[in-house]
Amino acid sequence: MENPAYVSAIFLAIIFVSIAVFQILLSLGSPFGEYAMGGKYKVLPKKLRFVSVINAVILLCMGVVILQHKDVISGLGFLPTGILVWAITIFLGLNTIANIISRSKKERKVMTPLSGFALVLCLVIIFL
Repeated sequence: MENPAYVSAIFLAIIFVSIAVFQILLSLGSPFGEYAMGGKYKVLPKKLRFVSVINAVILLCMGVVILQHKDVISGLGFLPTGILVWAITIFLGLNTIANIISRSKKERKVMTPLSGFALVLCLVIIFL
């Protein structure tokens, strides 16, 4: 059986890629804005669409860091993954809180559990 932290890293990377795809869809004008960024807009305005592209890139980079940290991938050994994984974990904790207090019911119902699950996976990666 695989190490739980190794498996968690793979699941977490899949979550990050999935959310990155969601962010790209938002950036292309898909009507899912109520699930993100406070849920104020059904379709994001152009300036927030750019933010979605940046978010997608950051999410993909976070996935790479997680995979490198648990040696699912190699070749980026120069990355200080220990520090970066802690930063990602803290970010996910803050993001989960932000989702919990969001004015958007849709964001609270969908993104809070997703972010919370990602946070738990990060904790498994750190402590196992």
